[in-house]
Amino acid sequence: MNRILLLLILCWLLFLSCGESTGNSDSALTYWSSNNTYEIKFSRAIVKKWNQQHPDAIMQFQPVPEGQSSEEVILAAVVGKTTPDIYSNMWQGDVEAYAEAGVLVPLDTLTGFLEFLQQRCDSQTIAEVTSRDGHIYQIPWKINPIMLINNTKMMKGIGFETPPRTYSEFLEAGERFKRDLDGDGYVDQWVGYSEVMVRWWQRFFDFYPLYLAASHGGHLVQNNRIVFDNSFAVNVFKFLRTIYEKNYFSKERLSARQDVFLSGVIATRFTGPWEIMHAEHFKPKGFEYDFSPMPVPDDFKGQPYTYCDPKNIVIFNTCKNPENAWKFLKLVVSKENDLRLLEMTNQLPRRWNLAEDPVFEDYFRQNPKMLPFARQAKFVKGTDNSPVLKEVFDIISQEYEACVVYGKKSPEEAIFDAAKAARLIVY
Repeated sequence: MNRILLLLILCWLLFLSCGESTGNSDSALTYWSSNNTYEIKFSRAIVKKWNQQHPDAIMQFQPVPEGQSSEEVILAAVVGKTTPDIYSNMWQGDVEAYAEAGVLVPLDTLTGFLEFLQQRCDSQTIAEVTSRDGHIYQIPWKINPIMLINNTKMMKGIGFETPPRTYSEFLEAGERFKRDLDGDGYVDQWVGYSEVMVRWWQRFFDFYPLYLAASHGGHLVQNNRIVFDNSFAVNVFKFLRTIYEKNYFSKERLSARQDVFLSGVIATRFTGPWEIMHAEHFKPKGFEYDFSPMPVPDDFKGQPYTYCDPKNIVIFNTCKNPENAWKFLKLVVSKENDLRLLEMTNQLPRRWNLAEDPVFEDYFRQNPKMLPFARQAKFVKGTDNSPVLKEVFDIISQEYEACVVYGKKSPEEAIFDAAKAARLIVY
C-alpha cells in the first residue's frame, strides 16, 4: 500500500513538473537526461545544435525530475503516462520489464537502426541488449566499468609491486595489512572496503563484478532460467566471506568518514572511472594510484570481465514522432559526440574498439588514467534480460548479508538458497 501511494504522489508531482515543458508545441519532442551536472551541459549543447539545424523539429530538454531515484521517477511517469519522448539514463536492467509492458518503441523497426548499431557495437553487446521477444528497445550508450583502484605506495609498502591479481594475492595483502597493528591491537588500515548494505544495487560493486570476472562474463539469468548456482558464485562468496572473517575489510560504515581511500585508511576499492575526477581534485600531495582488473580465482586464465554499469537510451511509445527522435539520437551517439561525452563527463561511450580508435587517441593521451577503463571496455557486461532482475539481485543480496557479512550460512547454502528463491519469481 505504501508503494502504491508513493507512485500516485510521484505521478502527480511529475504531472505538475512536466506540464510546461511538453505543452509548448504539438510537434516538439521532449528529451530527458540524467541530472548529472556534466551530462546536463552535454545534453544542452547537443539539443542547441539540433534545434539550430532543425527548426521544424524542435527538441525540448530537461534533466529527469528530482525524486528518490531516477528509476522511481521513470516508473511513476510510465504509470501516469507522462513519459518523455526520449530518455538517456535508462538502467539496462529495467528495459525488459518496460519492453514487456509495451511502453517502449522497438528501435529495430526504425529506418537504419540495425545498420547503425552494427557499426557502433560488437555482436556480444548487440546480443546483450536484444530482448526476449527478439526486438531491441535500447541504444547502448555509456558505461562505467568497475575496476580495482590501488594506492600504489601502500601496496608497495607491504611488498606488492603490482596490484593483487588473484584471490590468494588479495587475501595475502589483507593479511599483511592486518599485521600492521597499533599498540592496542586496533586495525587502522585495511586492504579494501565495500559497503555493508543489503540494498540490491550494492552488489554491483562487489559480488556481481567479481562473478563476471570469474565466469568470463557469465549469466545470472539465461533463457528465463536461473543459472548462477555454480562454482563461480560459490567461490566469490567464499572469497568475500574470508575477507570479512579475517577482518581484511571493515564492517563499520567507513563511508561516514572523510574519503578513506585518499586518506590512506584503505589501500583498494572496487569503483569506476568517476573516481578519477574526485581523486585528482582531492588527493594529498604525492598520492599515487592506478587501476587494475577485478581479482580472479587462482587458476583463472584469460582476461577478466567486469560489470560496466550501463546507461542506455530509449524512446517511449508516447513519442509522437519516433523517426524524428531516432534522427536526433543518431546525432547524440555519433562518434563526434561520443568524444564530447568523454571530454565533458569522463564517461565511456559503449562502442567497439574504443581504446584503439584514432578519434579518441588524443583524449586518452591527455587522460591516461581513463585508458585502463577503455581497455577493460572490451571485456564488460551489463545485465541479463529479465523483468524481475532487481528482485533477483535483492535475493542475492539477502543471502550475501547472511553468508558473507555475518557468516550465518556457508557459501554453498547461501547460493543454493538464493537460486531456489529466485526460481520462484523468474518467468
